[in-house]
Amino acid sequence: MRSPWTWAALAVVAGVCGTLPFAVGGGGDPRPLSAAEARRMARTRFEAYRDSPEQVTVQAPLPGGTAVIRAVVDEHRHRAVGWFDTGDAAERGLLAWDGTGLSIARPRIDGSAGPLAKPASLAEAVRDAARVKPGAWIRRQYGPASLDTALRLTLSLAAARPDSTRLLTRSGPRHLGEDRIDGRTYDVFSAPPPTPTPDESPLTYWIDRAGHLRRVRSDLDDDRTILVDVTGERVQPGVPDGPWAGLKRSG
Repeated sequence: MRSPWTWAALAVVAGVCGTLPFAVGGGGDPRPLSAAEARRMARTRFEAYRDSPEQVTVQAPLPGGTAVIRAVVDEHRHRAVGWFDTGDAAERGLLAWDGTGLSIARPRIDGSAGPLAKPASLAEAVRDAARVKPGAWIRRQYGPASLDTALRLTLSLAAARPDSTRLLTRSGPRHLGEDRIDGRTYDVFSAPPPTPTPDESPLTYWIDRAGHLRRVRSDLDDDRTILVDVTGERVQPGVPDGPWAGLKRSG
């Protein structure tokens, strides 16, 4: 079944109003996509769907700091589980989210609620999430916070089939240049703007020559940014079911 998300809809889910300039090399001024680039970009969300579940690292701005989330995202099930850290030992723990909201747990070793030592790896965090007692998860719906926006964005980067190249081209994405991440070169594209206006899109994508997504940046309207890095690494056994059993709602 085709995903309900379109490239322009992704800009809407980002919940943003403005864009920030940034420098990329090799490519000159922003320009319309070539036919080959449009075909590649139209495959990107499908490639993300085929590669899922994958590891992601998210950086989301908070008042006075940044939340870093390392998680495994399953685009087939629209679920994700991982670990969040704000730099404050009292504000870190396990995190699970889906299309309707998020759950936070700070369990003790026995699975009950309490302080949680930082896991040595994402795989360990996923195993911890599978062992947590259902009552240790605190569930809430999404709100306007940038963290919530970032989590929702991670679940909207894939589609069960390629997008229409023709419709994508007509919606106005731009090639912004090239950039290097971890020694590899990526083309940098702006997503189509969320409205049929000449405004720039708040979303920027780093895509490799094979159409695989490496990074997404969402520019917020208050000079802050959200970064989502897709590492391409698999985490076994994937997203556990535990966080969705016996959810406890708060707020």
